[in-house]
Amino acid sequence: MNPDLRQIPSVDQLLRLPAATALIESFGRPMTLKALRETLSTLRARLVQGQEIEVTPELIFTHSQSLLNAWFALSLKPVINATGVILHTNLGRAPLSQSALQAIFETAQGYCNLEYDLDEGRRGTRSHHAAQLLTQLTDAEDALVVNNNAAAVLLVLSSLAARRNVLIARSQLIEIGGGFRIPEVLLQSRARLLEVGTTNRTRIEDYENALRDSGAAVILHAHHSNFRIIGFTEEPPLPALAELAHRYQIPLVDDIGSGALIDTAQFCLAHEPIVQESLSAGADLVCFSGDKLLGGPQAGIIVGKKDLLEKIKRHPLARALRADKITLAALSATLIHYLRGDWEHAIPIWQMISQSSEVLKERAEHWQAELDAGFVTPGYSTVGGGSLPGETLPTHLLSLPVKSPTRVLKWLRNRPLPIIARIENDQVVFDPRTVLLDQEKTLLDELRQLISQENILK
Repeated sequence: MNPDLRQIPSVDQLLRLPAATALIESFGRPMTLKALRETLSTLRARLVQGQEIEVTPELIFTHSQSLLNAWFALSLKPVINATGVILHTNLGRAPLSQSALQAIFETAQGYCNLEYDLDEGRRGTRSHHAAQLLTQLTDAEDALVVNNNAAAVLLVLSSLAARRNVLIARSQLIEIGGGFRIPEVLLQSRARLLEVGTTNRTRIEDYENALRDSGAAVILHAHHSNFRIIGFTEEPPLPALAELAHRYQIPLVDDIGSGALIDTAQFCLAHEPIVQESLSAGADLVCFSGDKLLGGPQAGIIVGKKDLLEKIKRHPLARALRADKITLAALSATLIHYLRGDWEHAIPIWQMISQSSEVLKERAEHWQAELDAGFVTPGYSTVGGGSLPGETLPTHLLSLPVKSPTRVLKWLRNRPLPIIARIENDQVVFDPRTVLLDQEKTLLDELRQLISQENILK
């Protein structure tokens, strides 16, 4: 039977209807036309295939509205992190402080003096904005901010060691998240990788023999970051590497990764390399991230000797990898918390790390009482983000015994404000350590809706 395509109206006919006017007001004329045409094409194809469809304006506009909603939906959206992983790489790592958010708003809503010298009334440089704060904090001679730490290492090696040897211990040829490997950074910088030592043991003599035999432009020391080597291991301390590098008149570059400015041991965690310690030990340049233990925006930071940084700033890659005004504003506001000494209470990741198990127990018990479901159990949070591998913090979890944990996790992920939880002992658990206080009401409202459904709880 031939399909009756006459029931499909023209686009011009549809545009005369009030529903089309409403769509145009919400989504604009070009995209509304595209949605209507795509809808009509879909309906026409279904009729040709022999499907029995009553084509009505309501059906057309409902389908078109769905298309427009999907096209205009933002794929990047906030979520509630109830996993207990503080620096969750997949969830954007460090949430920003209120001061950093305010700095972004004030800088982005209009013009700013990004590259304008207000005193001189002429062109300035963007590099000095955060550099002044970084040198105050670390006692480094100079500093530079780029878009992430991999970019910082790439820029340093491109500037100082292109077509020359870079010494690095075999135990430090690491791979970080997303399959990103230190040897690949070296290759992209056009530096030549020269491995020293063995996988588990590297001595200062290994470095010196390599320097004596083939020379090198740089010694690179890379923090293991997201793993540990234990057992029969050895690596020379940073001061010994610095003394060797300076004896051969080449720079020592220390890639510490996580960017700690304070001692993590005060929170009963392992000691993570501190920027100031690396500089005091003799490193000429230190590279680290802005969005890990520093608690700021994604950024790569280089601090150290002024003469080396001047050379790095002149390299063509410095422009390609430079940070934008929003990053510099947020980073500067974050650094001021350290200068002022209020970092523990103002920077979200340090608020989370410093929360006691007793406080977290009270929050979890409050959730349980509000929901009248589940139970509170001891558990552990992790720092994450490639920092402090294997280290945990005691916490208390709200555990929900559900019939299908994977189905519940999917339901939570598909809420208007997605909730990311985890499964433990075949139960869905929620860690209050990483749930922001202003998201707590939304979390409880969504969990009430979940619990109210039939056949959810065991």
